[in-house]
Amino acid sequence: MNYWPLLGIALVVIGFALRFNPLVVVVGAALATGILAGLDLVAVIEALGRAFNDNRYISVTWIILPVIGLLERYGLQQRARAVIANLRGATMGKLLTVYLLFRQVTAAIGMKDIGGHPQAVRPLVAPMAEAAAEKTHGDLDESERQQVLAMSAATDNVGLFFGEDIFFAIASILLIQGVFESYGYPLTPLELSVWAIPTAICAFCIHGWRINALESRLARVRRTASGEGAA
Repeated sequence: MNYWPLLGIALVVIGFALRFNPLVVVVGAALATGILAGLDLVAVIEALGRAFNDNRYISVTWIILPVIGLLERYGLQQRARAVIANLRGATMGKLLTVYLLFRQVTAAIGMKDIGGHPQAVRPLVAPMAEAAAEKTHGDLDESERQQVLAMSAATDNVGLFFGEDIFFAIASILLIQGVFESYGYPLTPLELSVWAIPTAICAFCIHGWRINALESRLARVRRTASGEGAA
């Protein structure tokens, strides 16, 4: 068995850790994986081009973006903030934890496009999380605001990434099945999906802890500032 192609994974991890351009990192890792697997450069580039051509959704993007833009132009974010401001007991931690669960469950049953950054996080989830944080902790400075927005986007990413593999008809599961079958390990998509459930549960617990850690950090900063002001 040839393990050299797995170096592509290491390249992705190192590239993201060093904060290189994600597009360069992914393309470079794909080229390295293909070459280490014994393919020539032309075949690797051909495979990348075919995958890009088969998975284009440019027309869908042109439909979604103007709709989201119009909704934001007429106050969608402001309405989302107002809803949270008037909701008793709403906190950023509770809101993002519920959205994480929602994202994982819907992705697990194949509804992976029901959320997302342009259609859900930017116009709804992020403004609501920001409003909930301000309601609980008072005005946020720019650094704290960016942390809340980043956590909102990360929640969508984690929920989708670790939820979609539970759906046995997703492309990633079929890819994993094909790889295992090529090495003589016949597995059904359902068997692979079942083993994705423990990973999804761990991801929910870990990211839920990160959300509430941010909530606690914001509260601790406010308590420290209040104590210094009183002193």
